[in-house]
Amino acid sequence: MLQSQFSQFREAARREPYPELATRLRWIGAINDLLVQHGEAYTKAISQDFGHRSTHETWMADIMPLRDSVRHIQRHLATWMRTQTVPTSLTFQPGRCLIMPQPQGVVGVISPWNYPLNLALEPTLEALAAGNRVMIKPSELTPRFSELLAQTVAEAFPPDVLRVVTGGVELAQEFAALPWDHLFFTGSTRVGREVARTASANLTPVTLELGGKSPTIVSASADLERAAASLVMAKALNAGQTCIAPDYVLVHENHRTAFAQAFSQALQKQYPELGDTPDYSSLVSDRHFDRQLELLEDARDQGASILTPDWAPKLPDRSRRRLPPTLVINATAAMRVMQEEIFGPLLPVLFYEKLDTAFEIIGQHDRPLALYWFGQSAAEERRILHETIAGGVTINDCILHIAQTNLPFGGVGASGYGSYHGEWGFKNFSKLKPIFRQSPWSGAHLMRAPYGKMFDWLARAMGGRGQSSP
Repeated sequence: MLQSQFSQFREAARREPYPELATRLRWIGAINDLLVQHGEAYTKAISQDFGHRSTHETWMADIMPLRDSVRHIQRHLATWMRTQTVPTSLTFQPGRCLIMPQPQGVVGVISPWNYPLNLALEPTLEALAAGNRVMIKPSELTPRFSELLAQTVAEAFPPDVLRVVTGGVELAQEFAALPWDHLFFTGSTRVGREVARTASANLTPVTLELGGKSPTIVSASADLERAAASLVMAKALNAGQTCIAPDYVLVHENHRTAFAQAFSQALQKQYPELGDTPDYSSLVSDRHFDRQLELLEDARDQGASILTPDWAPKLPDRSRRRLPPTLVINATAAMRVMQEEIFGPLLPVLFYEKLDTAFEIIGQHDRPLALYWFGQSAAEERRILHETIAGGVTINDCILHIAQTNLPFGGVGASGYGSYHGEWGFKNFSKLKPIFRQSPWSGAHLMRAPYGKMFDWLARAMGGRGQSSP
């Protein structure tokens, strides 16, 4: 079944290898119509899958960024599609060098459960803009949403342009094994390795958007109130189930006594009714909820101080899978919270005195998907940017680099490779075809045998030969 659907897509791409601008804009407009017509239904289905997902978070993190991407693509796609002239080496003038963005063909998108709408349709938007046809395999952990997306896409698109296929792990494995022209995966590093290994059998180009332990540094010069407010927003968003959520925070010794208080005050201000507010989301499954408790128990057993909000006595609540944002003070490298990506509302806190110590702790982990720094020192900011490597950086806030349509988004090393968003996504899903157009006035005939004195003179002029051949 899946193979036959893929073959249908491949044949359609063969028949129409270069969809025109009007066709691509029609596809982009159809995605926008889905969001307008079914946004409420998508939001409800996602919340049902989670047990409870904040309606405002779904609009803010799933729907609004997609609408912004639609507008951005509609404004710029004609420019992105143009064949670009680039300089020609002096030797080969007056020939011309060109770069033509060409559709790759058929793109597969494997999307996760944590932002199920955005992470399914954002890469899809850019793949369609690049002229490709797309098949999406959404997560089995959000079955109601996945089925709704499949149904609404089937109503809006021809079956050989965009299709959603649903199923479990076995289907995902079969999906990854197809000979895609490009495969895009968002998920855990562990599964990303398996996807890359499977795709390698077909030499399929792969974009991996993974995760890891994204650090935050709160420096001595930081505005502590501002830093705490940002950290609460980023860690409480989707109950911490965000690939670029702050995974742990390195706090300067100057703020040792004040940081926890500032965080607690910011949390109470943003979530005064934490136990019952509809603004706070549930963890997606019992397994994910239980894992967070296991991480906490391990840290507590090894001597960490656990700080939970005292105004939310009803939490944790397993029946609703609600766990409050929780600080793990004085976390150590031996604790699981510092060894595994947390992907939940726990926030380990470590203290440092010298920036080199913070760099050493960061260097003990794989290169992260994101890094955050709070401070006012230009010299320290320069060191942060020059001496650390991360997929992306936000300064004096968290997460917001992902929302910038003119910035590439992607990881590095174990946090992924390849990038997308805006023009970067268009290029990621295009073959940037290099073209050399010869001129009738070219002197290229001088490079053809039999070689003689004219060739020797040209070689000396270009620095290629020191003397004539014998």
